[in-house]
Amino acid sequence: MKYQKDDIITIVISDMGTDGEGIGKVDGFTFFVKDAVIGDEVEAKIMKVKKGYAYAHLLKLITASPHRTEPRCPYHRQCGGCQIQALDYKYQLLFKENKVKNNLNRIGGFTMELLDQCMEPIVGMEEPYHYRNKAQFPVGYGKKGELVTGFYAGRTHDIIPNTDCALGVQENKEILECILDFMRAYKITPYNEASGEGTVRHILIRKGFSTGEIMVCVVLNGERLPHEDKLVEKLSTLKGMTSISVNINQDKTNVIMGRTCRTLWGEDTITDVIHMRDIACINSGEGCCTANDGITFAISPLSFYQVNPIQTEKLYSLALDYAGLTGTETVWDLYCGIGTISLFMARRAKQVFGIEIVEQAIIDARENARRNGIDNARFYVGKAEEVLPALYEQEGIYADVICVDPPRKGCDPACLETIVKMAPRRIVYVSCDSATLARDLKYLCANGYVLRRVRAVDLFGQTVHVESVIMMQLVEK
Repeated sequence: MKYQKDDIITIVISDMGTDGEGIGKVDGFTFFVKDAVIGDEVEAKIMKVKKGYAYAHLLKLITASPHRTEPRCPYHRQCGGCQIQALDYKYQLLFKENKVKNNLNRIGGFTMELLDQCMEPIVGMEEPYHYRNKAQFPVGYGKKGELVTGFYAGRTHDIIPNTDCALGVQENKEILECILDFMRAYKITPYNEASGEGTVRHILIRKGFSTGEIMVCVVLNGERLPHEDKLVEKLSTLKGMTSISVNINQDKTNVIMGRTCRTLWGEDTITDVIHMRDIACINSGEGCCTANDGITFAISPLSFYQVNPIQTEKLYSLALDYAGLTGTETVWDLYCGIGTISLFMARRAKQVFGIEIVEQAIIDARENARRNGIDNARFYVGKAEEVLPALYEQEGIYADVICVDPPRKGCDPACLETIVKMAPRRIVYVSCDSATLARDLKYLCANGYVLRRVRAVDLFGQTVHVESVIMMQLVEK
């Protein structure tokens, strides 16, 4: 049977794709159905037909899966943020663990037998809502011409009005409504992507979970925010408010933040503390951590800092455990950001070196080292794929352990080549994309390393994203 666009089908969902879409077959023909979960029987409308498969849109739930749950957010199907909120959290974890395992198998070429030996149970969240310490809200006009902020609908730049995201902190709502009231009162316009006109582009809110400190940064299409003193009057009275700033971004771009920030009130940064978690507690699912081991971080509007601090403690604790440090090692931390992993490694290593392309992040990393009394961590500004080879060739540097935490695209080939030349005894790889992780591990295993440990960590409940941490060991010749 030939299927066409707009045909209506009834289908049982037997699997789920990497982007959280339901997968099922009718007469041997494969359909990808957005918002359907494994075990559902649904009625769906075909949206696009390809050779051998098609995409369909969920119309009606005929029989609900036993793994389906009632989403907390009424906008979960419209918004592109929470792709699997309708899936019970226990099965979200299973989905993510299988995603990592399947990518390592299919892309990396690792056998299922090896992965069964290497993979440890996924580390889930105790509360998979209200975990984000950072949110960026676009500002614009709604369908009736009203001023709104919220999130973009999936694959569009149409704003879904929502000041109370179920993943964000409770303070977001009050802050956003305060800024919208201010803009209405002083007739301040939102940015228009098509025309390049308007003033306010985005609103960035960050919170230090351990300190309660809050930062608000308004992203502007211009140098100044009209009547900014009046906004400061409103925001500075809110509980926890520590830093109010503006960011200048006058480029016609989808990039949210510009390069320049100006503080209007309070501090330039907020602080947060990350503690080392006891590995036995992580394994048992308990939330304890060892005493007197916290590291304080200063976070600026432009800093990269993991958005889920509770799970970040578990992720970085695992990375430190995988590094197997005894106090005699030299460690290189590539894509080090503001030094989060570097400074934890420095507590257990002889010397740590970090590399990061964002200059402000390195300034923050050096300040974080000073703030915590850590003097055995040195940081370099630049691309890891350029700085590391140059230091290796010119200064003959070496590493006992190399840790990498690259962006979604994974490690640059030049960086991987230099890692192989340096031949560290262990490599710890923290990844936010298991597909590029698998690609990079395949290269490393073809050049002298063997995979020893793998563990997925859920930092992004209700979404398809998952972090992983792995350890590779140099094969003794």
